[in-house]
Amino acid sequence: MTTSAPTEIAESLDLVATTDRLLVALDFDGTLSPLVDEPMEARMLPAASDAIDALVAAPDTFVAFVSGRSLTDLRIIAEHSESSPILLAGSHGAEFWIPGEGRIDPVDEPGAVALRDRLRTDAERLTADLDGVWIEPKTFGFGIHTRKLDAATAHLANRRVDALVAAEAPEWRRRTGHGIIEFAFRHEGKDAAIAELRKRIDATAVLFAGDDVTDEDALRRLQPQDLGVHVGAGPTAAKVSVRDIPAMAALLASLASTRADARA
Repeated sequence: MTTSAPTEIAESLDLVATTDRLLVALDFDGTLSPLVDEPMEARMLPAASDAIDALVAAPDTFVAFVSGRSLTDLRIIAEHSESSPILLAGSHGAEFWIPGEGRIDPVDEPGAVALRDRLRTDAERLTADLDGVWIEPKTFGFGIHTRKLDAATAHLANRRVDALVAAEAPEWRRRTGHGIIEFAFRHEGKDAAIAELRKRIDATAVLFAGDDVTDEDALRRLQPQDLGVHVGAGPTAAKVSVRDIPAMAALLASLASTRADARA
């Protein structure tokens, strides 16, 4: 999909800006923060942070970060404090942080956690000879990062770990992203995360934005009154597409301004 024209973006923002209760739900990596080789060093661009602050201050507007990151890691990279008004959905919607309630975790079988730990250790062992591979611990599984590797070495690392999970946990969910493959024993997707957040705040419309294939679950399930935004190139179910993170930050800033005027 090509980048949307400014008039198309403005018209789409006008439609959601006038809703009674707006949820602005945003992927983090690649949408608000540049992709980096050291994932825990990711931080929002200043322009994106400023736009988020403006949205939080707008009337009847709620902001959420919806990420594949574990909730613990998401809070670190988002610099999210206990007093923050921003809602969080981590692990693709299996974990939540709600203002006034705090952390909400699902209950998992001890056997699933033990298998997670064993497979994570096995994945580290299987890729130990491949310099640059990082096995990222996740609450419900793990991710294999290969962004630093050449294509052939990345393929080898992924093939080894794919074979491990296929043999030991074929029922686990597998997701691909930018330089990462994730495996998890929980199957929640970002579509379910958006549905839960919509219900919690009784939103009358949702703007959801993301950049990766894992965001398409949510983009495909948006309702007619909602707006989906895709960051970057490539096919997408989103109605609007912007070039990069600075363009996404500008869109959010425009939404905050339009929203404030519409609800004044």
